[in-house]
Amino acid sequence: MNRSLAFAAGAALAVLSATSPLARAWEPTKTVELVVPAGTGGGADQMARAIQGIIAKHNLMKQSMVVVNKSGGAGAEGFLDVKGAKGDPHKIIITLSNLFTTPLATGVPFNWRDLTPVKMMALDQFVLWVNADTPYKSAKDYVEAAKKAGAGKMKMGGTGSRQEDQIITVAIEQKTGAKFTYIPYKGGGDVAVQLVGKHVDSTVNNPIEAVAHWRGGKLRPLCVFDPKRMPYKEKVTDKQSWSDIPTCKEQGLDVDYLMLRGIFMPGGVSQDQVAYYSDLLKKVQQTPEWRQLMEQGAFNTTSLEGKEYADWVSREEARHLALMKTAKFIHGQ
Repeated sequence: MNRSLAFAAGAALAVLSATSPLARAWEPTKTVELVVPAGTGGGADQMARAIQGIIAKHNLMKQSMVVVNKSGGAGAEGFLDVKGAKGDPHKIIITLSNLFTTPLATGVPFNWRDLTPVKMMALDQFVLWVNADTPYKSAKDYVEAAKKAGAGKMKMGGTGSRQEDQIITVAIEQKTGAKFTYIPYKGGGDVAVQLVGKHVDSTVNNPIEAVAHWRGGKLRPLCVFDPKRMPYKEKVTDKQSWSDIPTCKEQGLDVDYLMLRGIFMPGGVSQDQVAYYSDLLKKVQQTPEWRQLMEQGAFNTTSLEGKEYADWVSREEARHLALMKTAKFIHGQ
């Protein structure tokens, strides 16, 4: 090869190296912290630990990942922590709808735009649950019993105050005229245990938070707060699958609500850093363990990223503002 050809080949190789994905790729250089702005045992915590476990099992990341629960102030502790970590690509957060409800209800200085959207992992369902020892077989049965008992006699257990569970409870009250005493707990796991122990009369827990108690014959699902039935047909108990649970609307209770399970990074991170986690989470979603989690927890498997994800979050913020204004849950309202 003559000198000019050798130079041209070298220049071409240099350009290729500089522009190739491998040359531009970013990846973590130390342990990644996955923040859960909720207590242990709840849906967000279970999903975060599932993601961590899948990444470790399949060696999807060179560095390790640790899950850290920061539930103080209805998740404000976690959100403010990640907001304060601007530009740090080694910290990510799994969000639920307290992404909207916490700042609206508490006035804490945080907005989802302080973070960088990475990926919607799924949407979580809410189910109206009662203790299996009770006579209620439908949402209509239970609502009628609550109305007959009188205002505040029936106790509804839920995660947090002025959060998703209480928003749904208020929506039920507004649609039916029933009045509940709402009792807040730290996480969905605790809420399910309280219903098993008959300390409350009902809950609107996520499927994954109550499924073990349903399978064990302790709890009974009455309806799902989704416009359509869940698609999972494999039997959870000896008699019922998730798809056998009617929608609340089918039973005359016209309330629906789905909750975000999504990943964000701090503000001020680069596109390469966002792309790294987006690709990592895609790989997580392709594993059999993830598919099993989706079925076990009866998740709605909608998944978004980029502008579509950001647009969805923006619309949900507006919807929560309207819901919480109606419920008089806005800070200072």
